[in-house]
Formats: sequence, structure tokens, C-alpha cells
Amino acid sequence: MTGATPAGEAELYDYLRDHGIAFRHHTHPPLHTVEESRALRGDLPGAHVKNMFMKDKKGAIWLATCLEDREIRIRDLEKEIGAKNLSFGKPDLLWESLGVRPGAVTPFGLLNDREGRVNFALDARLLDFDTINVHPLHNEATTAISRDDLMRFVALTGHEAVVVDFDALEALARARAESGGHAAAG
Repeated sequence: MTGATPAGEAELYDYLRDHGIAFRHHTHPPLHTVEESRALRGDLPGAHVKNMFMKDKKGAIWLATCLEDREIRIRDLEKEIGAKNLSFGKPDLLWESLGVRPGAVTPFGLLNDREGRVNFALDARLLDFDTINVHPLHNEATTAISRDDLMRFVALTGHEAVVVDFDALEALARARAESGGHAAAG
């Protein structure tokens, strides 16, 4: 996205319409945490997600989208996706890469990754839901989109989802905790 103005909600929705991707828009006060989202969303159906924007020691950039209640150790995730020494990306890199600010990280940010720098990891369990709810490039609304249309959007932006078994990662973390931190990676 270097040098370009990032797409905002209007451009995102135009892009979705231009590609025949249906969506539903829900406006709400700014949300910064999963807890705030749970308190304000009411009975909005579908999967609700959290997103992690990360960078590894070699400069590879990752966006991971998973169910909102996941408790994942970054070290386990990096082994699964082949990254080394992942850490959360800085706000300037987030803006430069996905055109969003902290608190508004979303797979829709891939629209702004015109250089294809961002790798995308997706929780396999999200594929079990018909509808997935994500931010539309800011945190004052939620966009509901079908699972199939989200996957089509990802492909249209030139990205490929690395589907990750987050259930297995959580099981590994639980086993490690129960054994005093010494569970072997599988």
C-alpha cells in the first residue's frame, strides 16, 4: 500500500458489490476489545472473530483471524504457520500494510495489501459457520459476510488463507499447562 491512500468502508463496500459479494452492515459504538463486542452485539448471528497482526524476525507479516474466544500461544501458532519469533506488529506497520488502526484489524484489510506482503492465517473452525462477522476497516461497525464470500474476497485480493487447526493449538496449550509447561509439540 506504500504511498497509496488506503481504502475505507465505502471503497470496501463498493468492491464487495462490484464482485457480487453480499454483506450486512451493523453500526455500533467503537469497539476495542472482544468483551466490548460481546456486550454490544446483541443477538447478531454467526461467528465473531478476533484478529492478530504480527511480524516475524525475518520481516514476514501475518494476519491471523480466529474465533473470538481463542486462547493461543503465539509460539505454537508460529510453529504451525512456519514463522519464527512472531511478535505483534507496530501500529505504523499495521497502517502501512492493511490501512487500519489498532482495534480495527480485519481480514478486509487485505484489500489494502496491494503488494501482497501480508500472509493470512484462518482458524479452521470459522469454516464451520455460514456467517462471519468482521470490522469494515474501522471499529464502529460490523460487517456480516458468508464464509464462502469471505474466502472469495481473500482470493480476489491475491491472498491465500493458510487454514490452521486452532483446536489443536489450544489442546497443546492445555496439555502444556497441565504438565507444568513441558508438553511436546506434535
